[in-house]
Amino acid sequence: MSDSTHPYAGDPVFDLHVGGKMEVAASVPLAGRAELSMAYTPGVARVCTAIAEDATLSHHYTWVPNTVAVVTDGTAVLGLGDIGPSAAMPVMEGKAILFKQFGGVDGIPICLDTTDVDEIVETVVRMAPSFGGINLEDISAPRCFEIEERLKERLDIPVFHDDQHGTAVVTLAALWNALRLTGRTVESTRVVISGAGAAGVAIAKILVEAGVKDLCVVDRKGIVSSEREDLTPVKRRLAELTADRNGRAGSLAEALRDADVYVGVSGGTVPEELVATMAPESIVFAMANPDPEIHPDVAHRYARVVATGRSDFPNQINNVLAFPGIFRGAFDARATAITERMKLAAAEALAELVGDELSADMVIPSPFDPRVGPAVAAAVAEAAREDGVARA
Repeated sequence: MSDSTHPYAGDPVFDLHVGGKMEVAASVPLAGRAELSMAYTPGVARVCTAIAEDATLSHHYTWVPNTVAVVTDGTAVLGLGDIGPSAAMPVMEGKAILFKQFGGVDGIPICLDTTDVDEIVETVVRMAPSFGGINLEDISAPRCFEIEERLKERLDIPVFHDDQHGTAVVTLAALWNALRLTGRTVESTRVVISGAGAAGVAIAKILVEAGVKDLCVVDRKGIVSSEREDLTPVKRRLAELTADRNGRAGSLAEALRDADVYVGVSGGTVPEELVATMAPESIVFAMANPDPEIHPDVAHRYARVVATGRSDFPNQINNVLAFPGIFRGAFDARATAITERMKLAAAEALAELVGDELSADMVIPSPFDPRVGPAVAAAVAEAAREDGVARA
Protein backbone atom coordinates (compact mmCIF):
# COMPACT_ATOMS: atom_id res chain seq x y z
CA MET A 1 0.00 0.00 0.00
CA SER A 2 1.28 3.47 -0.87
CA ASP A 3 2.36 5.83 1.92
CA SER A 4 0.48 9.05 1.22
CA THR A 5 3.18 11.09 2.98
CA HIS A 6 5.87 9.97 0.56
CA PRO A 7 6.82 12.51 -2.14
CA TYR A 8 6.17 9.95 -4.91
CA ALA A 9 2.85 8.68 -3.51
CA GLY A 10 0.23 8.23 -6.19
CA ASP A 11 2.73 7.41 -8.93
CA PRO A 12 1.80 3.81 -9.85
CA VAL A 13 5.42 2.81 -10.56
CA PHE A 14 6.61 4.03 -7.17
CA ASP A 15 3.53 2.61 -5.44
CA LEU A 16 4.36 -0.83 -6.88
CA HIS A 17 7.86 -0.60 -5.38
CA VAL A 18 6.80 0.31 -1.83
CA GLY A 19 8.47 -2.18 0.50
CA GLY A 20 10.32 -3.80 -2.39
CA LYS A 21 9.10 -6.34 -4.93
CA MET A 22 9.98 -9.61 -3.20
CA GLU A 23 10.03 -11.44 0.11
CA VAL A 24 11.31 -14.68 1.66
CA ALA A 25 8.56 -17.20 2.42
CA ALA A 26 8.68 -20.52 4.23
CA SER A 27 8.15 -23.62 2.10
CA VAL A 28 7.33 -25.85 5.11
CA PRO A 29 4.69 -25.43 7.83
CA LEU A 30 5.59 -24.21 11.32
CA ALA A 31 2.25 -24.83 13.01
CA GLY A 32 3.52 -26.21 16.30
CA ARG A 33 6.34 -27.66 18.37
CA ALA A 34 6.75 -30.75 16.19
CA GLU A 35 7.39 -28.78 13.00
CA LEU A 36 9.58 -26.27 14.81
CA SER A 37 11.75 -29.00 16.31
CA MET A 38 12.34 -30.49 12.85
CA ALA A 39 12.80 -27.24 10.92
CA TYR A 40 15.16 -25.87 13.53
CA THR A 41 16.79 -27.25 16.66
CA PRO A 42 17.17 -30.06 17.51
CA GLY A 43 16.17 -31.80 14.26
CA VAL A 44 18.12 -29.53 11.93
CA ALA A 45 21.37 -30.64 13.56
CA ARG A 46 20.94 -34.12 12.06
CA VAL A 47 20.73 -32.65 8.55
CA CYS A 48 23.74 -30.40 9.18
CA THR A 49 25.79 -33.37 10.40
CA ALA A 50 24.86 -35.42 7.35
CA ILE A 51 25.89 -32.61 5.01
CA ALA A 52 29.16 -32.13 6.90
CA GLU A 53 29.92 -35.80 6.20
CA ASP A 54 28.75 -35.65 2.56
CA ALA A 55 28.62 -32.15 1.06
CA THR A 56 26.66 -33.34 -1.98
CA LEU A 57 23.61 -33.79 0.27
CA SER A 58 23.22 -30.01 0.31
CA HIS A 59 21.85 -30.39 -3.22
CA HIS A 60 18.95 -32.37 -1.80
CA TYR A 61 18.33 -30.91 1.63
CA THR A 62 18.82 -27.14 1.11
CA TRP A 63 17.61 -24.51 -1.31
CA VAL A 64 21.15 -23.95 -2.65
CA PRO A 65 20.80 -25.90 -5.95
CA ASN A 66 17.79 -23.81 -6.98
CA THR A 67 19.12 -20.43 -5.90
CA VAL A 68 21.05 -17.87 -7.95
CA ALA A 69 22.86 -14.78 -6.69
CA VAL A 70 22.04 -11.73 -8.80
CA VAL A 71 25.22 -9.72 -8.33
CA THR A 72 25.98 -6.13 -9.34
CA ASP A 73 28.21 -3.23 -8.38
CA GLY A 74 25.79 -0.71 -9.87
CA THR A 75 28.19 0.61 -12.51
CA ALA A 76 26.14 -0.04 -15.67
CA VAL A 77 22.49 -0.17 -14.67
CA LEU A 78 20.04 -0.25 -17.60
CA GLY A 79 20.73 2.89 -19.60
CA LEU A 80 21.34 4.87 -16.42
CA GLY A 81 25.04 4.13 -16.11
CA ASP A 82 27.02 4.20 -12.88
CA ILE A 83 24.32 4.89 -10.28
CA GLY A 84 25.80 2.82 -7.46
CA PRO A 85 24.69 -0.28 -5.54
CA SER A 86 21.77 1.22 -3.60
CA ALA A 87 20.09 2.64 -6.69
CA ALA A 88 20.66 -0.67 -8.49
CA MET A 89 18.61 -2.66 -5.98
CA PRO A 90 15.20 -2.16 -7.66
CA VAL A 91 16.62 -3.65 -10.86
CA MET A 92 18.20 -6.59 -9.03
CA GLU A 93 14.90 -7.25 -7.22
CA GLY A 94 13.16 -7.15 -10.58
CA LYS A 95 15.65 -9.62 -12.01
CA ALA A 96 15.09 -11.94 -9.07
CA ILE A 97 11.32 -12.03 -9.48
CA LEU A 98 11.73 -12.66 -13.22
CA PHE A 99 13.89 -15.68 -12.37
CA LYS A 100 11.07 -16.97 -10.17
CA GLN A 101 8.19 -16.14 -12.49
CA PHE A 102 9.68 -17.50 -15.69
CA GLY A 103 12.09 -20.19 -14.48
CA GLY A 104 11.04 -21.26 -11.01
CA VAL A 105 14.50 -20.22 -9.83
CA ASP A 106 15.01 -18.39 -6.52
CA GLY A 107 17.04 -15.23 -7.09
CA ILE A 108 18.72 -13.23 -4.32
CA PRO A 109 19.79 -9.66 -5.17
CA ILE A 110 23.33 -8.80 -4.06
CA CYS A 111 24.50 -5.19 -4.52
CA LEU A 112 28.19 -4.80 -3.72
CA ASP A 113 29.67 -1.56 -2.44
CA THR A 114 32.90 -1.91 -4.37
CA THR A 115 33.98 -1.55 -8.00
CA ASP A 116 37.37 -3.20 -7.48
CA VAL A 117 37.70 -6.33 -9.61
CA ASP A 118 39.69 -8.27 -7.02
CA GLU A 119 37.24 -7.40 -4.24
CA ILE A 120 34.21 -8.37 -6.32
CA VAL A 121 35.75 -11.71 -7.30
CA GLU A 122 36.82 -12.53 -3.75
CA THR A 123 33.43 -11.53 -2.32
CA VAL A 124 31.49 -13.68 -4.77
CA VAL A 125 33.81 -16.65 -4.26
CA ARG A 126 33.25 -16.45 -0.52
CA MET A 127 29.46 -16.25 -0.95
CA ALA A 128 29.33 -19.09 -3.47
CA PRO A 129 28.54 -21.94 -1.03
CA SER A 130 25.13 -20.30 -0.49
CA PHE A 131 24.17 -20.47 -4.17
CA GLY A 132 23.75 -22.86 -7.05
CA GLY A 133 24.75 -20.24 -9.62
CA ILE A 134 25.95 -16.67 -10.09
CA ASN A 135 24.21 -14.19 -12.41
CA LEU A 136 26.36 -11.10 -12.93
CA GLU A 137 24.33 -8.02 -13.77
CA ASP A 138 24.93 -4.40 -14.78
CA ILE A 139 28.72 -4.38 -14.28
CA SER A 140 30.53 -2.03 -16.63
CA ALA A 141 32.89 -3.13 -19.39
CA PRO A 142 35.70 -4.06 -19.63
CA ARG A 143 35.73 -5.07 -15.95
CA CYS A 144 32.77 -7.40 -16.46
CA PHE A 145 34.80 -9.63 -18.80
CA GLU A 146 37.61 -10.18 -16.30
CA ILE A 147 35.21 -10.69 -13.38
CA GLU A 148 33.26 -13.35 -15.24
CA GLU A 149 36.34 -15.21 -16.46
CA ARG A 150 37.99 -15.27 -13.06
CA LEU A 151 34.82 -16.49 -11.37
CA LYS A 152 34.38 -19.23 -13.97
CA GLU A 153 37.91 -20.38 -13.28
CA ARG A 154 37.42 -20.53 -9.51
CA LEU A 155 33.85 -21.84 -9.14
CA ASP A 156 32.26 -25.16 -10.07
CA ILE A 157 28.78 -23.66 -10.43
CA PRO A 158 27.31 -21.76 -13.41
CA VAL A 159 28.52 -18.17 -13.77
CA PHE A 160 26.62 -16.09 -16.33
CA HIS A 161 26.82 -12.39 -17.19
CA ASP A 162 23.33 -11.76 -18.51
CA ASP A 163 24.11 -8.39 -20.09
CA GLN A 164 26.47 -10.29 -22.36
CA HIS A 165 25.10 -13.75 -22.91
CA GLY A 166 21.37 -13.34 -22.34
CA THR A 167 21.30 -10.53 -24.88
CA ALA A 168 23.39 -12.59 -27.29
CA VAL A 169 21.17 -15.68 -27.05
CA VAL A 170 17.94 -13.81 -27.74
CA THR A 171 19.54 -11.77 -30.54
CA LEU A 172 20.75 -14.92 -32.27
CA ALA A 173 17.34 -16.57 -31.98
CA ALA A 174 15.60 -13.57 -33.52
CA LEU A 175 18.25 -13.28 -36.22
CA TRP A 176 17.92 -16.91 -37.28
CA ASN A 177 14.20 -16.38 -37.86
CA ALA A 178 14.70 -13.02 -39.57
CA LEU A 179 17.19 -14.63 -41.96
CA ARG A 180 14.72 -17.42 -42.68
CA LEU A 181 12.00 -14.88 -43.41
CA THR A 182 14.20 -12.88 -45.79
CA GLY A 183 15.66 -15.91 -47.53
CA ARG A 184 19.22 -15.45 -46.33
CA THR A 185 21.78 -17.93 -45.05
CA VAL A 186 23.93 -17.35 -41.99
CA GLU A 187 27.15 -17.86 -43.93
CA SER A 188 26.37 -15.28 -46.64
CA THR A 189 24.88 -12.56 -44.41
CA ARG A 190 26.79 -9.36 -43.66
CA VAL A 191 26.22 -8.11 -40.11
CA VAL A 192 27.11 -4.81 -38.45
CA ILE A 193 27.04 -4.56 -34.64
CA SER A 194 27.01 -1.06 -33.18
CA GLY A 195 28.50 -1.09 -29.69
CA ALA A 196 31.65 -2.80 -28.42
CA GLY A 197 30.63 -3.11 -24.78
CA ALA A 198 29.48 -6.20 -22.93
CA ALA A 199 26.50 -6.98 -25.17
CA GLY A 200 28.26 -6.16 -28.43
CA VAL A 201 31.23 -8.39 -27.66
CA ALA A 202 29.02 -11.33 -26.63
CA ILE A 203 26.73 -10.96 -29.65
CA ALA A 204 29.74 -10.93 -31.96
CA LYS A 205 31.11 -14.10 -30.37
CA ILE A 206 27.85 -16.04 -30.54
CA LEU A 207 27.20 -14.98 -34.14
CA VAL A 208 30.64 -16.21 -35.17
CA GLU A 209 29.96 -19.43 -33.26
CA ALA A 210 26.67 -19.75 -35.18
CA GLY A 211 28.44 -19.44 -38.53
CA VAL A 212 28.33 -15.73 -39.46
CA LYS A 213 31.45 -15.01 -41.49
CA ASP A 214 31.11 -11.36 -42.57
CA LEU A 215 30.80 -9.36 -39.36
CA CYS A 216 32.15 -6.09 -38.04
CA VAL A 217 31.65 -4.19 -34.80
CA VAL A 218 31.50 -0.40 -34.68
CA ASP A 219 32.22 1.87 -31.73
CA ARG A 220 32.30 5.67 -31.49
CA LYS A 221 35.47 5.81 -33.57
CA GLY A 222 34.31 3.52 -36.35
CA ILE A 223 34.89 -0.11 -37.24
CA VAL A 224 36.84 -2.01 -34.60
CA SER A 225 39.78 -3.26 -36.67
CA SER A 226 43.46 -3.84 -36.01
CA GLU A 227 44.29 -0.92 -38.27
CA ARG A 228 43.41 1.32 -35.33
CA GLU A 229 46.00 2.11 -32.68
CA ASP A 230 43.57 2.95 -29.86
CA LEU A 231 42.23 -0.55 -29.17
CA THR A 232 42.02 -2.05 -25.69
CA PRO A 233 43.02 -5.72 -25.35
CA VAL A 234 39.34 -6.69 -25.43
CA LYS A 235 38.70 -4.71 -28.61
CA ARG A 236 41.87 -6.04 -30.24
CA ARG A 237 40.65 -9.60 -29.76
CA LEU A 238 37.24 -8.50 -31.04
CA ALA A 239 38.82 -7.02 -34.17
CA GLU A 240 40.67 -10.26 -34.88
CA LEU A 241 37.43 -12.21 -34.50
CA THR A 242 35.38 -9.91 -36.75
CA ALA A 243 36.49 -7.10 -39.09
CA ASP A 244 40.06 -8.31 -39.63
CA ARG A 245 38.77 -11.52 -41.21
CA ASN A 246 37.13 -9.52 -43.99
CA GLY A 247 39.51 -6.59 -44.23
CA ARG A 248 36.89 -4.10 -43.11
CA ALA A 249 37.83 -0.72 -41.64
CA GLY A 250 36.49 2.81 -41.61
CA SER A 251 33.37 4.56 -40.40
CA LEU A 252 29.83 3.48 -39.54
CA ALA A 253 28.78 4.74 -42.97
CA GLU A 254 31.22 2.37 -44.65
CA ALA A 255 30.14 -0.47 -42.43
CA LEU A 256 26.41 -0.05 -43.16
CA ARG A 257 26.69 0.30 -46.92
CA ASP A 258 25.06 -2.85 -48.39
CA ALA A 259 24.92 -4.52 -44.97
CA ASP A 260 22.15 -7.08 -44.49
CA VAL A 261 21.82 -6.72 -40.71
CA TYR A 262 22.24 -3.93 -38.18
CA VAL A 263 22.38 -4.86 -34.48
CA GLY A 264 22.41 -1.84 -32.16
CA VAL A 265 23.50 -2.15 -28.52
CA SER A 266 25.11 1.25 -28.18
CA GLY A 267 22.74 4.17 -27.80
CA GLY A 268 23.10 7.23 -30.00
CA THR A 269 21.29 7.72 -33.29
CA VAL A 270 22.00 6.34 -36.75
CA PRO A 271 21.15 8.89 -39.46
CA GLU A 272 18.35 7.83 -41.80
CA GLU A 273 20.54 8.37 -44.84
CA LEU A 274 22.86 5.61 -43.61
CA VAL A 275 19.98 3.20 -43.02
CA ALA A 276 18.93 3.83 -46.60
CA THR A 277 22.26 2.47 -47.86
CA MET A 278 21.70 -0.99 -46.40
CA ALA A 279 20.83 -3.96 -48.58
CA PRO A 280 17.22 -4.46 -49.74
CA GLU A 281 15.04 -6.46 -47.35
CA SER A 282 17.45 -5.58 -44.56
CA ILE A 283 17.13 -6.50 -40.88
CA VAL A 284 17.37 -3.85 -38.15
CA PHE A 285 17.67 -4.75 -34.47
CA ALA A 286 17.91 -1.37 -32.71
CA MET A 287 17.97 -2.43 -29.08
CA ALA A 288 19.03 0.63 -27.06
CA ASN A 289 16.58 1.59 -24.32
CA PRO A 290 14.56 3.69 -24.02
CA ASP A 291 15.50 5.24 -27.37
CA PRO A 292 16.42 2.82 -30.18
CA GLU A 293 19.39 3.83 -32.33
CA ILE A 294 17.03 3.71 -35.32
CA HIS A 295 13.40 4.47 -34.55
CA PRO A 296 11.11 1.72 -35.86
CA ASP A 297 9.18 4.22 -38.00
CA VAL A 298 12.42 5.09 -39.77
CA ALA A 299 13.68 1.51 -39.94
CA HIS A 300 10.47 0.25 -41.54
CA ARG A 301 11.01 2.55 -44.52
CA TYR A 302 13.96 0.39 -45.54
CA ALA A 303 14.00 -2.84 -43.54
CA ARG A 304 11.88 -5.98 -43.82
CA VAL A 305 12.33 -6.97 -40.16
CA VAL A 306 12.65 -4.52 -37.26
CA ALA A 307 13.23 -5.39 -33.60
CA THR A 308 13.89 -3.28 -30.52
CA GLY A 309 14.43 -3.74 -26.81
CA ARG A 310 11.07 -2.14 -26.02
CA SER A 311 7.80 -3.85 -25.17
CA ASP A 312 5.64 -1.34 -27.05
CA PHE A 313 6.91 -2.44 -30.48
CA PRO A 314 6.82 -5.91 -32.09
CA ASN A 315 9.85 -8.21 -31.80
CA GLN A 316 11.15 -7.23 -28.39
CA ILE A 317 14.67 -8.58 -27.82
CA ASN A 318 14.15 -9.28 -24.13
CA ASN A 319 16.67 -11.15 -21.97
CA VAL A 320 13.83 -12.62 -19.91
CA LEU A 321 13.34 -15.02 -22.82
CA ALA A 322 16.72 -16.57 -22.02
CA PHE A 323 18.16 -16.30 -18.52
CA PRO A 324 15.37 -17.98 -16.47
CA GLY A 325 15.32 -21.02 -18.74
CA ILE A 326 19.10 -21.15 -19.02
CA PHE A 327 19.52 -21.32 -15.26
CA ARG A 328 16.55 -23.68 -14.91
CA GLY A 329 18.20 -26.06 -17.38
CA ALA A 330 21.64 -25.67 -15.81
CA PHE A 331 20.20 -26.40 -12.37
CA ASP A 332 18.17 -29.36 -13.61
CA ALA A 333 21.38 -30.87 -15.03
CA ARG A 334 23.40 -29.75 -11.99
CA ALA A 335 25.81 -28.20 -14.48
CA THR A 336 29.22 -26.99 -13.36
CA ALA A 337 29.27 -24.27 -16.03
CA ILE A 338 27.29 -22.71 -18.86
CA THR A 339 29.02 -23.60 -22.12
CA GLU A 340 28.81 -22.14 -25.61
CA ARG A 341 26.81 -25.16 -26.73
CA MET A 342 24.28 -24.50 -23.95
CA LYS A 343 23.84 -20.90 -25.15
CA LEU A 344 23.42 -21.99 -28.76
CA ALA A 345 20.89 -24.62 -27.66
CA ALA A 346 18.90 -21.95 -25.83
CA ALA A 347 18.85 -19.78 -28.96
CA GLU A 348 17.75 -22.71 -31.13
CA ALA A 349 14.94 -23.56 -28.74
CA LEU A 350 13.69 -19.97 -28.77
CA ALA A 351 13.82 -19.70 -32.55
CA GLU A 352 11.96 -22.97 -33.05
CA LEU A 353 9.06 -21.86 -30.84
CA VAL A 354 8.00 -19.25 -33.42
CA GLY A 355 7.29 -22.01 -35.94
CA ASP A 356 4.50 -21.32 -38.41
CA GLU A 357 3.76 -17.96 -36.80
CA LEU A 358 6.92 -16.52 -38.37
CA SER A 359 6.29 -13.07 -39.84
CA ALA A 360 7.94 -9.67 -39.97
CA ASP A 361 6.31 -8.85 -36.64
CA MET A 362 7.01 -12.26 -35.06
CA VAL A 363 10.62 -13.42 -35.22
CA ILE A 364 10.87 -14.10 -31.49
CA PRO A 365 8.26 -15.48 -29.07
CA SER A 366 6.58 -13.44 -26.37
CA PRO A 367 8.08 -13.55 -22.87
CA PHE A 368 4.60 -14.59 -21.70
CA ASP A 369 4.49 -17.64 -23.98
CA PRO A 370 4.35 -20.45 -21.38
CA ARG A 371 6.42 -22.72 -23.62
CA VAL A 372 9.51 -20.50 -23.46
CA GLY A 373 10.99 -21.39 -20.08
CA PRO A 374 10.49 -25.16 -20.33
CA ALA A 375 11.76 -25.31 -23.93
CA VAL A 376 14.92 -23.36 -23.14
CA ALA A 377 15.52 -25.33 -19.95
CA ALA A 378 15.19 -28.71 -21.68
CA ALA A 379 17.54 -27.68 -24.49
CA VAL A 380 20.13 -26.29 -22.08
CA ALA A 381 20.05 -29.35 -19.82
CA GLU A 382 20.53 -31.67 -22.79
CA ALA A 383 23.43 -29.57 -24.10
CA ALA A 384 25.03 -29.65 -20.64
CA ARG A 385 24.94 -33.45 -20.72
CA GLU A 386 26.38 -33.51 -24.24
CA ASP A 387 29.20 -31.20 -23.14
CA GLY A 388 30.02 -33.30 -20.11
CA VAL A 389 29.35 -30.54 -17.54
CA ALA A 390 26.20 -32.13 -16.07
CA ARG A 391 26.17 -33.90 -12.73
CA ALA A 392 22.58 -35.14 -13.05
